[in-house]
Amino acid sequence: MSLAYELVKSWKTKEGNVTPTQEILDWVDKRNKTLTVDIKKIPFPKDGFWYLDETDGCIRNRKNTFFSLSGFRQTEGDQVMCEQPVIIQDEIGYLGIICKQIDGVLNFLMQAKVEPGNVNVIQISPTIQATKSNFTQSHGGKAPAYLDFFAHSNEYRIVVDQIQSEQSSRFLKKRNRNIIIDIGDSEIEVLDSHKWMTLGQIKDLMRIDNLVNMDTRTVLSCIPYTEMKLEENEYEKMKELFDDQALFRSIFEESENALPTIFNAINNYKMYSDLKSSLVPLTDLKDWEINDHEIICRHPYDFKIVYCQIEIEGREVRCWEQPLVEAIGMAVFGLFTKVSDGCRYFLVKAKPEIGCFDGIELGPVVQLEPSNPRNQLDDVEKMFFQKLDEKRGVRKDVILSEEGGRFYHEQNRNVIIEIDEKDIDSLPEGYFWVRYSTLNEMIQFNNFVNIQLRNLISLLDI
Repeated sequence: MSLAYELVKSWKTKEGNVTPTQEILDWVDKRNKTLTVDIKKIPFPKDGFWYLDETDGCIRNRKNTFFSLSGFRQTEGDQVMCEQPVIIQDEIGYLGIICKQIDGVLNFLMQAKVEPGNVNVIQISPTIQATKSNFTQSHGGKAPAYLDFFAHSNEYRIVVDQIQSEQSSRFLKKRNRNIIIDIGDSEIEVLDSHKWMTLGQIKDLMRIDNLVNMDTRTVLSCIPYTEMKLEENEYEKMKELFDDQALFRSIFEESENALPTIFNAINNYKMYSDLKSSLVPLTDLKDWEINDHEIICRHPYDFKIVYCQIEIEGREVRCWEQPLVEAIGMAVFGLFTKVSDGCRYFLVKAKPEIGCFDGIELGPVVQLEPSNPRNQLDDVEKMFFQKLDEKRGVRKDVILSEEGGRFYHEQNRNVIIEIDEKDIDSLPEGYFWVRYSTLNEMIQFNNFVNIQLRNLISLLDI
């Protein structure tokens, strides 16, 4: 079988051939009840391991590792367009998944992982989820489990290996390495913290609020179906695995090349944007207050900075303190889909964000942070919320967490709505109807599809 067929067969297999789904749910529940996890908000120490550096106004730790917090200012001419804290983490971490054929079905080795900011303690995570500071042991703890497989990934079949962006409204140019390796016949010990799951199981578990973490979702969204060659006679066999035949055509049938039009819009923004960005001391942010317990904006904003004392059993380091970004409210990320001439299309738009590595990426139709007023939406966004409020055409509606290593209890509503072709006559500038294959091709390059859109793509069923 080709790799593409193996992956789709695993996608179709919703009840695991190694680990029953109920066993996975019981495993997560048991670990939630038995692991020692204690997260407390505490006052920010003036002279602790983390401190406010008076030289540049950043919050960092004494080893100058992991990440720091700085002030960020974006201007256009003489006008300040945005001021806020940002997370600076220049290192690239691993978001890695090991897969292996077991009894004829491709299974993925997934981890029940606790992150300090998780709203529900344990979430289903990649095999390895580690910053460079983690896997180089800058913290003085032990190396993450399964690191050697990824350190020697060229010895195995590479399914995907891409460096992709993180949340660009919170991070400044942050990226991680999204990688899946097929280890073939290699032996591997399955730790108590890990279990084998099919792709279909993982996607089915995404229906449950806050169970499958953001890092798993972004890695799986990168699987390059459109780049894989099928073996003879596999096309029709694979087609039979899809209940959504329009999605099958969207992935595997050739289409017109939409990339030049999309790149034209993206490149025009990069060339002609007059926005200028700079890092400034946190104390220079005029609308932000730094007090003993938090860094908070004086007017409604999407997040604040808190400081936490953390104890998590089984981590490379068990006890530590760190700042976390706490969301204020819940964002909505939304995608429109339609079927045209028997093929499924998705509506996306070019979305600038302050922390984008190159200024702009493709994002979903709706990317509405809590403090953004609905009265400033365009006609497409207004239509989205009208259909959502009326519950018309909703294919997916699930609350999912963001990255728990840096964000405290941040969960967002992820929605996919199907519409009729006639619902939208003309598109505003920057919007594009695209096939799955177009998005899948763009994800094979760095920094073109943002994490919100990648997460929504990962929710699709066949």
